[in-house]
Amino acid sequence: MNHDFLLSDRQKYLNDCLSEHRKPVKIEKFIKEIGVTDKTQFVRDLNALEAAGEVILSKKGSVQSVRGAGLIKGEIVSASRHFSFFRPENGGEDVYIPCEHNGGALPGDRVLVSVYQEEKGPCGKVQLVYAKGERLAVGTVRKYHGKLELLADTGYRVPIDIVKNKINAAPGDKVQVRVSLAKNGKDMGCSVLKNYGEAECARVCADAIIDALGIPHQFSEAVLDSAEEINARGVTSEDIAGREDLRDMNIFTIDGADAKDLDDAICVRRTEQGFELSVHIADVSHYVKDESPLDLSALERGTSVYFADRVIPMYPEAISNGICSLNAHTDKLTFSAFMNFDRSGNMLDYRFAKTVINSKVRGVYAEVNAILDGTAPEEILTKYALVREVIDDARELYGILKNSSDARGNVHFTSTESRFELDENGVCVGLRERDTGEAQEMIEQFMISANIAAAMLARKAQLPFVYRVHESPNPEALDRVAQLFRTLGVDTTMLKDNPSPADVDNVLKQVKDSPYEQVVSNALLRAMAKARYDYNPLGHFGLALADYCHFTSPIRRYPDSFIHRVLSAYVAGVKQYDIVKALDWKASQAADLSSQYEVRAVTAERRTEDCYMAEYMSQFIGEEFDGIIASVLERGFFVRLENSAEGLVAYEDFPGNDFEYDGIATYRSPSSGKRFRVGDRVRIRVAAARIAQGKVMFVLADTPDTIDLPGK
Repeated sequence: MNHDFLLSDRQKYLNDCLSEHRKPVKIEKFIKEIGVTDKTQFVRDLNALEAAGEVILSKKGSVQSVRGAGLIKGEIVSASRHFSFFRPENGGEDVYIPCEHNGGALPGDRVLVSVYQEEKGPCGKVQLVYAKGERLAVGTVRKYHGKLELLADTGYRVPIDIVKNKINAAPGDKVQVRVSLAKNGKDMGCSVLKNYGEAECARVCADAIIDALGIPHQFSEAVLDSAEEINARGVTSEDIAGREDLRDMNIFTIDGADAKDLDDAICVRRTEQGFELSVHIADVSHYVKDESPLDLSALERGTSVYFADRVIPMYPEAISNGICSLNAHTDKLTFSAFMNFDRSGNMLDYRFAKTVINSKVRGVYAEVNAILDGTAPEEILTKYALVREVIDDARELYGILKNSSDARGNVHFTSTESRFELDENGVCVGLRERDTGEAQEMIEQFMISANIAAAMLARKAQLPFVYRVHESPNPEALDRVAQLFRTLGVDTTMLKDNPSPADVDNVLKQVKDSPYEQVVSNALLRAMAKARYDYNPLGHFGLALADYCHFTSPIRRYPDSFIHRVLSAYVAGVKQYDIVKALDWKASQAADLSSQYEVRAVTAERRTEDCYMAEYMSQFIGEEFDGIIASVLERGFFVRLENSAEGLVAYEDFPGNDFEYDGIATYRSPSSGKRFRVGDRVRIRVAAARIAQGKVMFVLADTPDTIDLPGK
């Protein structure tokens, strides 16, 4: 986490001056050195720098720059009795910290670390815990030798003794605890704070994961009251005044059948030069004002979070599913992007305007796909009759834009999303890969176009902004995956010497529709830099774009909501200088926090999906399935089934004990010649499904039944 956005320019200047000193400097000497006139403010600034982990203040009246001393800021991410692991703030490998150098830090604590070299690699020593975490953990209670202990889901590599249990948590319960460290600096104990219920239930695990990651899931009364008041007022004539009236246009939405927060609508019309695409986005910024309770609440969430059984919305439902949702046959306030394209897909011009629309149809992806592939029944054709011409024109424009995008060289990764079906009790009873049809791809292409236009406008007008950026992949990471690809017979010459997006896409084209397609796509995704938000327009490698942002989902993403506020001021005629003065500082804050909270949301969604996947597979213990080896590790290999479930075949369960791992993608037995390699088809038997940990264990189908299966 980067704390720079919390520091004023004055504090940054002080930090820069201090970083020139390699050793601690007396505060009084430093005051004279830089000519401080307001000592009270100076002390406040030093305290702010200490809180941000930028300086170390001693009781002897000295101050030391963290940067100047060569210390590294970061977080303790896991701990056991004998060691911890530290994750540097600015990236890089986790660092091993022996217990004698741990400084009393626990997972979640933010620390300053000095790194030194040992024979086995780099090690760290905690110099200061500058911000203690909440020291909370979630996990499963078990009874061991007559005592209760916690098996933490993440962060703690050893069982933790339960020393306080006032709520009578029992073995098998999923609980939240607060962890403390004994005086010896090694032994840990915990107190039970909350009992979620039966650990072997995915819904219960989801509750615990939400708390463990600190995702806000309840709105304050002030926020709820504000949202309800706005929704009750509805769209008034005063709201509509001064807006472009598009209520007669054949605008409509296309979303999933179960979506309730409809934040985008489209219309496509033919022109003499080609096509006009208009994308109409819910005008959240009209209702949510800067620094209001609704705005601050959304900022601390960053994004809506989607689970199999629920949604944690960024805004209360009165906003997200009410006044801002572009429901059909209802007047709605929108912020619209109008783009003209020629017949080759070149964007000729664009403009943005505040508008009012009345969506003609509540479109559903599956229904539009049926229209596009010619299988729609008469009742569906009747429903879409008013916008049928728009659909046909939209399809033609989509084809042109897709060809243009392909020529540009964007990277076509293969999606691996799962779709979960739950029964009335919230138990997962169905699992399959999520379908993506032409309608979904069409809407995605149109949203990308609007995002490009918004980013181009912001850069040209030099507005304070939040860009969606995706930097070039790390050469070392590409070298590692190239080794894997070569074992699969994939030509990797184009991955050398700063490859372009088109070069990366050419690798994916080689394995299209092969058994290795998913494996290669996933490996490349892991090698890519992670997309994030930034104050600067750094470009988007995966889309092969110089200008990109997120404009189209202000109901569920804070960056979109923030840049609507910026662009609203611009189209209203506010001077660039005044926009910068009002919102420049918040743009960097919004980018930083939104990036962090996106990671938090994705982590929660993935962990919860793992629990639901394990819950679904628990009904198939002992049954056999065919699958493909998705990845090979030192501890075994993961097999992916056709239904999208993945499970580990552990090395100790291989048929024989002489298999050798090549460190890349293959296990081979010298005695039998048998091989397990990424992309190979194998038949497995489901051995165990641990819902509380979100883990599924497989054994090979020809393994004898007498094997000691995991989880039995």
